[in-house]
Amino acid sequence: MTPYSLDSVAWDSVAWQESWDRQQEAYLPDREERFAALLDTVAATADGPAPAVLDLAGGTGSISLRVLRRFPYATTTLLDVDPVLMTIARQSLDQRSTVVAADLRSPDWAAGLPRQDYDAVLTATALHWIPRERLGPLYAEIRQVLRPGGVFVNVDTMPDDGLPDLTTKFGDVFRARREARYAAGAVLSWQAWWDHVAADPVLGPLLEQRRQVFADRHDTEWTPPVSWHLDALRTAGFAETGLVWRGARDAAVAGVR
Repeated sequence: MTPYSLDSVAWDSVAWQESWDRQQEAYLPDREERFAALLDTVAATADGPAPAVLDLAGGTGSISLRVLRRFPYATTTLLDVDPVLMTIARQSLDQRSTVVAADLRSPDWAAGLPRQDYDAVLTATALHWIPRERLGPLYAEIRQVLRPGGVFVNVDTMPDDGLPDLTTKFGDVFRARREARYAAGAVLSWQAWWDHVAADPVLGPLLEQRRQVFADRHDTEWTPPVSWHLDALRTAGFAETGLVWRGARDAAVAGVR
């Protein structure tokens, strides 16, 4: 049996999760702080000890894994479209989780979900890839899969409206720090991480499928200020909206159904 046989990928997925976390932390040194804010919000709004959480654009399962550790009776549904990241997620998560392939750019993305009454919908550092004209309608669709009183939290790059110049300077500082870590070999860059994927006997063959999935997408990030997100959440019909976390350039906006 080779180290990369399907029978042993569950063990190898631990290393891939660690590798993904370290690579992401180069971009987001306060990554665990934002995850803690997500989990605290679930704790504050959960209707009982077994919250049902939708991990939206969940990638390798970073949020789901932390939810399941924090809430032993929780269940999660991870939704994503990336075949490489979802393979890592499937081998990392246990029977309390379901992994669903769906494209958030399509209005029918929620059709394959196992339920439509989640206690919480959580997403982190993902929706900046959703086109401008699509994000507002997506917020309204997310509201529809929450139970009354359920909460949606999106944490992403969301500049403070009153600090545009300082936000830019923060970006310069963080970029210089990240490049220094790359140069010292302290952490893998985004491209270097994917180079490791290409060399892996299990994940590497999925890259062509990944290229097809993303072939018609434009790599254009859209990072509107916090005010835009709060307005969009109110327009989508959320009863309460506001911030549950604030970093230098990033924030977590929440909407309660």
